Amino acid sequence: MAELDIDIQSFDIPRLVTVYPDRAGVRWWTKAWFNNREEGETSVEIEREEAIRFMQDNIEKDAWLEEFFPRQMEVYHNAIEQTKEQLLKQINI
Repeated sequence: MAELDIDIQSFDIPRLVTVYPDRAGVRWWTKAWFNNREEGETSVEIEREEAIRFMQDNIEKDAWLEEFFPRQMEVYHNAIEQTKEQLLKQINI
């Protein structure tokens, strides 16, 4: 694909993820939004240490999403694969 000079990133699906505490800073959650959906996914409670690790960039966004939102990431990977297949069919490879 590299020799075809196609910017696959332009076909990517937006993914946003955040972590946040309760008012007391005792309980932490992570929330994700896929494909610019306004509502987003249901929040998942996480450990404080996990939140800190994510905020310090010690874990990549997609790895985080794979861990806490696996079903949504499966849909994401399937959509990217379908787009890739459609592109390849269009250029007859």
